[in-house]
Amino acid sequence: MALSTIRHGNPTFDPQAQEAFQANQGLSVLPMERMSIAFIQKALSSPQLVSLDPIIERWNHEKRLIHAQQPYAEAATLMLLVEKEQGVEMLLTRRAMHLKKHSGQISFPGGRIDKEDASAEQAALRETFEEIGIASNSIQLLGQLPDFFTGTGFLMKPFVGILKPDYVLSINREEVDEVFSVPLSFLLNPNHHFLHKVTVDEGLREYFSMPWQDYFIWGATAAVIRNLYHVLDVFER
Repeated sequence: MALSTIRHGNPTFDPQAQEAFQANQGLSVLPMERMSIAFIQKALSSPQLVSLDPIIERWNHEKRLIHAQQPYAEAATLMLLVEKEQGVEMLLTRRAMHLKKHSGQISFPGGRIDKEDASAEQAALRETFEEIGIASNSIQLLGQLPDFFTGTGFLMKPFVGILKPDYVLSINREEVDEVFSVPLSFLLNPNHHFLHKVTVDEGLREYFSMPWQDYFIWGATAAVIRNLYHVLDVFER
């Protein structure tokens, strides 16, 4: 991997066309009857256990070397959970196709941390309201996952929250094409996690994916979900 270049914008390869390997070696399916909101909050409140998935830790180490040469832009995202009759689901967005960066990709609400933001947490809440219209008083924050260096020059600070029953959704079509939810039971099952490898100009690139129905969840979004699985798996033990 070249240590002097950060590539911004859309990928130069087709993420869905690259060879994939099931990334479930040595991992177990989490017992969903134990994965309550209270359990997730308790896991995220145990800083000694909030660590990175080993593969993601290796990626972050490589990108820290790049970060030392060319600083990453800090961004904050919000992983929103919602309790439904059939179980807990995770809210995700499909970014608008006309955007210059990450167009059409599946993502969390979020974006760059502005100078006016009091904190990364406030930036995540602000961006969530701007993108999908959910006000901060309709969100209960549960905690924060470890930082993640993206392949496009951002240092992502991911927060996790639960939506209160009275939340109102209002999509900003300038930024988001669609909002949908995926069962947490699917996302926390490592049998649905895949690791891809592709050679680009900068060298070998690896990324996770978790295809669900017609949605190809990949890249930073899949990595952060993978890390949620890791944190809960460590805490469950």
